[in-house]
Amino acid sequence: MHAYFIELISLMAIFSFAIVSPGADLAMVMRQAVVHGRRQAIITSFGIGASLMLHVTYTILGLGLIVSQSVYLFNMVKWLGVAYLIYIGVKALRAGRTEITISAETESGAVRSQTASKAFMLGFAANALNPKAVFFFLSIFSSVVSAHTPMAIKFGYGTVMATCLILWFVGVSAFMTTPRMRAAFSRASKWIDRTSGVVFIALGIKLATEKAA
Repeated sequence: MHAYFIELISLMAIFSFAIVSPGADLAMVMRQAVVHGRRQAIITSFGIGASLMLHVTYTILGLGLIVSQSVYLFNMVKWLGVAYLIYIGVKALRAGRTEITISAETESGAVRSQTASKAFMLGFAANALNPKAVFFFLSIFSSVVSAHTPMAIKFGYGTVMATCLILWFVGVSAFMTTPRMRAAFSRASKWIDRTSGVVFIALGIKLATEKAA
């Protein structure tokens, strides 16, 4: 049990840097919080966490190794990710100004409606269509986790990682939807959409230049 605890601490020490680093996931949650409100941003956070478990699952089952060694599969995932990021970037660029109501009765805050399933899938797809996650989880699990560690324990590691990721983005969602932040972002919503659109498109272009190792 002590060895498993050491493995978990080692995994989390590496993963903590990945959690807080800027990327498509963070940009997605921030935009969701500003444009659609706290509830939708939190649902998107759970979508990202569920996608992380997908990455952990195929890594544990050995599928990550197959993808990492196949240029065809890598490129297929990569270009799906590129298309998705550019798509949501263009949508953000074309969005108009968002009026955000600040009141205790409208905790979600945003006028633009969005279903829970769509909010969830936005987060899930943003993270799932990222081929770099294949190499990230494959590398940290192969370098930190022993081959003799039971599969149930490995899935436990993944659950802890997903939970921490969700909690981080829930915190981001709560911060971005405080009354003061809502007021500021309501005034600047048009430019926030344009900025986030440029960020998503830039991330898509950056992903397009990635090559399989």
